[in-house]
Amino acid sequence: MRLHKRTNDFTPHELVFEPEVAAADSAFTVLGVRVDAVQIPDAIAQMEHWIAERSVGRFVAFTGMHGVTEARRDPAFMQVLDAADLVVPDGMPLVWLGRWHGYKMRRRVYGPELLKTFCVNTGPIYRHYFYGGAPGVAETLARRLKRFYAVRTVGTYSPPYRLLTSEEKLAVEHRIRAAAPDIVWVGLSTPKQERWMFEERARLGVPVLAGVGAAFDFLAGTARQAPDWMREHGLEWLFRVANEPRRLWRRYAILGSDFAWNVALELLGVKKFNTHQENPRTEHPQQNARRAA
Repeated sequence: MRLHKRTNDFTPHELVFEPEVAAADSAFTVLGVRVDAVQIPDAIAQMEHWIAERSVGRFVAFTGMHGVTEARRDPAFMQVLDAADLVVPDGMPLVWLGRWHGYKMRRRVYGPELLKTFCVNTGPIYRHYFYGGAPGVAETLARRLKRFYAVRTVGTYSPPYRLLTSEEKLAVEHRIRAAAPDIVWVGLSTPKQERWMFEERARLGVPVLAGVGAAFDFLAGTARQAPDWMREHGLEWLFRVANEPRRLWRRYAILGSDFAWNVALELLGVKKFNTHQENPRTEHPQQNARRAA
């Protein structure tokens, strides 16, 4: 993939990618979690394919150290990731491990960058729905995307900071089905957004769901991103801890150490981690056609 221009600003001419499409079903495992060896153009091409064939309930999980560690500790979340149609490496440690396994992975599949690139490349072609973020964030993001890329947003929803009641869940499902989006972007946090996509994928009638985490805040301008050089060299965690120490110190100090220790054991052959392949995937409509190209 050759990258001609990159910027953090919303300007008319930004990202032009020339894809290096990965072989179908190229994947490796990290502590038992399947990670697809893809880059941003590959993921976007697959998402567009699912939209074109009118798939139902395909979902993309963006994962890194945090997601892998959560899955190792929680078998139920491991099954959620195993059911995802794409598990993309949204973290440099996974990119480095992919290279170690022999895959030509130049960069991470960074959620905010994929969302932005998808909009740059497709403009008004698809119908977008934004689920997540604090009140007002999704609306701000939708306005900016429309202004700069003519993106068509057919709905937004900011869920409360609690579990939805049964009535609220039904109302949300009805709103999304009525809006008939081609893609639902989910801006919650791991593992909440992956669980939501897993549970709702067959009920919404939407071709693609993608859990992009903090992308809503970054692209709406309500939160600061780490500088490019930090993101590209695996140092984003340091920037984020410095900006949100109370919320993130445990994730990186404790979970990060646990991840590094267990990856070392795995690479040295000291310990093997189950891939959970013995557990059948929970199927949804067209799941058997997973990642058809």
